[in-house]
Amino acid sequence: MGLKLSDAVRILEVGPRDGLQNEKQPIPTESKLRFIRGLIDAGINEIEATSFVSPKWVLQLADASELWAQLPNGPIFSALVPNLVGLERALQVGVDRIAVFTAASEAFTLKNINMTIDQSLAAFEAVVGAFRHRFPYGWVRGYVSTAFECPYSGRIRPEQVVAVVRRLVSIGVNELSIGDTIGAAVPREVKELTSALLSEFPANMLAYHFHDTHSGAIANVSQALEHGIRSFDSSAGGLGGCPYAPGASGNLATEDLVYFLERTGFHTGINLELLTRASAEILGEVGKRQEGWARTEQASSASEACPK
Repeated sequence: MGLKLSDAVRILEVGPRDGLQNEKQPIPTESKLRFIRGLIDAGINEIEATSFVSPKWVLQLADASELWAQLPNGPIFSALVPNLVGLERALQVGVDRIAVFTAASEAFTLKNINMTIDQSLAAFEAVVGAFRHRFPYGWVRGYVSTAFECPYSGRIRPEQVVAVVRRLVSIGVNELSIGDTIGAAVPREVKELTSALLSEFPANMLAYHFHDTHSGAIANVSQALEHGIRSFDSSAGGLGGCPYAPGASGNLATEDLVYFLERTGFHTGINLELLTRASAEILGEVGKRQEGWARTEQASSASEACPK
């Protein structure tokens, strides 16, 4: 474990789903597809494209079936499915990689999906079983939200997270995405949780999903890298948040993650300039501006164009 700068780092882009799902302004399907094509042009090859959640709850993703049918060939696409109804809709359009979600906090799970943790895991066991019936070797990801702190019940102990991960693995989940849902974690806590997880599970089963509420996401990525974690979620332009987590800012921006990794010596295979263009376009669509590395780079370019 530890830092091996020759290692490739895997980035799963969640912008088209997690980044856009809470935007109030309707985004046309064609705009989403243009965003996804821009991400692909930049070299991103794993994308969570949408969620087959009920349009009653997330109107922004009501076009999931329409979008999926038009996705370009090449990259690896996955979709979030909340229940058996969502799974059936996903299977009808050929989705063969899915994600399910629960939390390490009882209070958050009740608020988010109106279930206890045990109820959510029982529901997802049925979802994973039905999915495996269709795709015996299909890929399933499990999201574990509020792995460090819950907006309703406070700090989360590492053993709470490990217990949930253990259950998800037992029902057939291939990969666990460990979420700092409100961006509260600091490197010491990442070290403690990662050590606890690695005592039972291999590093290649684990990914981290950091939010940047207190500008600590990159420091937390660095700590996870030190422990051999090589998979991270991020969202182009830092889009996204959580409607059930007051105070949660956007996801870690993919641009900032790529800049940090490449500058540190890790390989991502992503073209930062093309990624920034894709982010700028979708941010313009939702009326937001670029932050972090992309904004700094734009300011630098503008200053070079000005007379000295």
